[in-house]
Amino acid sequence: MNWQPIDSIKVKDVGPRDGLQMEKAFIPTEEKIKLVNALSKSGVSAIQVTSVVHPKAVPQLVDAEIVMKNIERQPNVKYSVLVPNERGAERAVLMQADEWELMHSVTESHCRANSNKSVDDSLREHEKVVKIARQNNITVQGGMATALGCPFEGRVPFERVLYTAEAFYSMGIRHIGVADTIGCADPKLVYTTMKQLIDKFPDVEFSLHLHNTRGMALANILAGINAGVFNYDASIGGLGGCPYAPGATGNIATEDLVHMLNLMELNSGVDLNQLLSISKDVERLVGHELESAIHRAGPSYQLHDAPDAQVKIDH
Repeated sequence: MNWQPIDSIKVKDVGPRDGLQMEKAFIPTEEKIKLVNALSKSGVSAIQVTSVVHPKAVPQLVDAEIVMKNIERQPNVKYSVLVPNERGAERAVLMQADEWELMHSVTESHCRANSNKSVDDSLREHEKVVKIARQNNITVQGGMATALGCPFEGRVPFERVLYTAEAFYSMGIRHIGVADTIGCADPKLVYTTMKQLIDKFPDVEFSLHLHNTRGMALANILAGINAGVFNYDASIGGLGGCPYAPGATGNIATEDLVHMLNLMELNSGVDLNQLLSISKDVERLVGHELESAIHRAGPSYQLHDAPDAQVKIDH
């Protein structure tokens, strides 16, 4: 790979929404607020705070309005809300989010499993959301789920990805996220897909949302950077998953991503030590082991005291 000079990599933490929504036990509202506030001071460029999904569909996010109202916003952080439909958009207007995020499955089978709609019906619903956003001067980011692999259809033809990207573009959206929802992508696929999208839409800002189900996310991020993508979603501690993807684990851990960027001298502006402190609190909060490698092992440059001599074993 031929590395080009990069001023910075933008990191969005999606843990408060995409991560916590998969937790079985309800996370207290005040703890969600504390998490967002802590991440706000870590140096991440954006935080996906919550979603206005129907409370019966995702009970974990029933407190979306309360969380958005009570977080302490930092001036250099963008706070976003996932908006799945027109009804959600009506709720989201009062939340004063900096950005609304759409999430649309590019394959028919996953789209029906995730939203009970066909691809075209889902896109028409997103058009209604974008219209409400425009009326309220709110920026919209389009998101393409299963763009790099579907649990029901396998490898996704680029034409399906392009179909959704063109639909978003026609809505006036100029920031599009591409998601490896089930963590099945490889570096070659990521590079070729993103290179084609960037060439096709030179005025669109693309981001990548990569799950680490098969341990490929960091390699895929390198491929994305080489293709010209400098915006990445990550989740504190590697929290998350996909309810319609058997065996899918969370997003790449924010601390794992920042650790790699630091080693490569690629600036993200994120404080790794703060992330590690936050991940300790998150592990206590969720009550189970996190997926993050750096949370478990520590930074690779962390040194330990050497023993004076080998420990003798009596036989």
